[in-house]
Amino acid sequence: MEQDFPIREPGNPGNIITTSELKKIEKRDGKAFGDNLDFLFGEDKKADQKGGSSVEVSAYLWRASLDTISFMPLLSADPFGGVIITDWHSPPETPNERFKLTVYILSRQLRADGIRVSVFREQFKNGTWHSAKTTKGVGAKLENKILIRARELRIKS
Repeated sequence: MEQDFPIREPGNPGNIITTSELKKIEKRDGKAFGDNLDFLFGEDKKADQKGGSSVEVSAYLWRASLDTISFMPLLSADPFGGVIITDWHSPPETPNERFKLTVYILSRQLRADGIRVSVFREQFKNGTWHSAKTTKGVGAKLENKILIRARELRIKS
């Protein structure tokens, strides 16, 4: 059974859709990205040609990502697709605010462009949670922390 992950809608990055919704859009309109993002949806032709499934992401980035976001509850982790999704986490100092992360590992090499972090924030107002803007650069700061940890792991090995 394939899992559904939240992603930003191509051409409308302010809108969050699921991977199954993106597949429907691609079927209807044709692929928006060619084969560049197929690994997110389990359609990696290269893996099929190798004769089986294998981890297609950097082990250092994977381990560093899990280490860096370990303070948040883990909802889903797919080492083959390179996607880590956390559950909502409210910092003790701000109980009316919560965060959720999606980490995408995009490379088998330890590279700065091999990691992408999406940060989602909600605020509790009038008895319900509402989407809120995140502070600019939070995703990039997390990406840098992951990269620093990944380099430390590589040096130790």
